[in-house]
Amino acid sequence: MANVYEVLPEIMGEEQFYISNIIKNMDDKQAQQFANIYRTRRKDPQTILLVTLVGFLGLAGIQRFLTDQIGMGILYLLTGGICMIGTIIDLVNYKKIAFEYNQKEAAQIMMMFKTA
Repeated sequence: MANVYEVLPEIMGEEQFYISNIIKNMDDKQAQQFANIYRTRRKDPQTILLVTLVGFLGLAGIQRFLTDQIGMGILYLLTGGICMIGTIIDLVNYKKIAFEYNQKEAAQIMMMFKTA
């Protein structure tokens, strides 16, 4: 039974709980493989926060491009972050944006493990 603190010590809070549920039935080798793939794909909430702040400099929507929300990224870019309101909302919700993206990536990695 793998321990999330050992394989992914950098994650915290809600994400830590989510990943611990995913890897709880894995052996140490599988958990380490999962962690290595997940670590390269996940987005750090601080990165999302920083690129959201760039939206106030005129490049709104970069956070949406980083989280594979291309349509929203284009919309934010063309509308100035929907007149900065969307950018402010994303600034408040940056952890949620990162967590939702990371959940999707974890699910995709698990699908790879199941099909292999």
